[in-house]
Amino acid sequence: MELQVVEVVEDVEVIEGTTFGRLDILDFSPTEYGRLRTRTESAILNHMVQYPLHMDRTFAAISDPTRRGILHRLGRGDASISDLASQFDMTLTGMKKHVAVLEEAGLVATEKVGRVRTCRLGPQRLDAEAAWMRTYREMVDARLDRLGKFLERTKGGAS
Repeated sequence: MELQVVEVVEDVEVIEGTTFGRLDILDFSPTEYGRLRTRTESAILNHMVQYPLHMDRTFAAISDPTRRGILHRLGRGDASISDLASQFDMTLTGMKKHVAVLEEAGLVATEKVGRVRTCRLGPQRLDAEAAWMRTYREMVDARLDRLGKFLERTKGGAS
């Protein structure tokens, strides 16, 4: 695939097919009404970190306590949407929406036989998400270790 320059803004090339994030072009000078207005003379380029879409879907899916409960329940065995709805004291429509989010993330698989839709744990194994959390934890631990060493050094010098 050949990349083409689509737009150049203040010597920053925006290349088709790249994942640099959103290009924000804003004028921060107030208008007569004090609002921001779009302008092309000044540019702010937002180089947001881009993670794989499946990780975003997974973290969004498990961010809800009901969906985490559904996964915990399905860890014990398959269940129908009706069974899950009654166990979580919610409507069938509400449960279907929760299951759809989990299914989109690959955490749950469903199968419809007749009028019954049965849910089971899906194929997603959370390896990438666990690796990301492990890396994040290591980074936080390293920062806390450096802070502890700094506090020890400054505590000793203050006496």
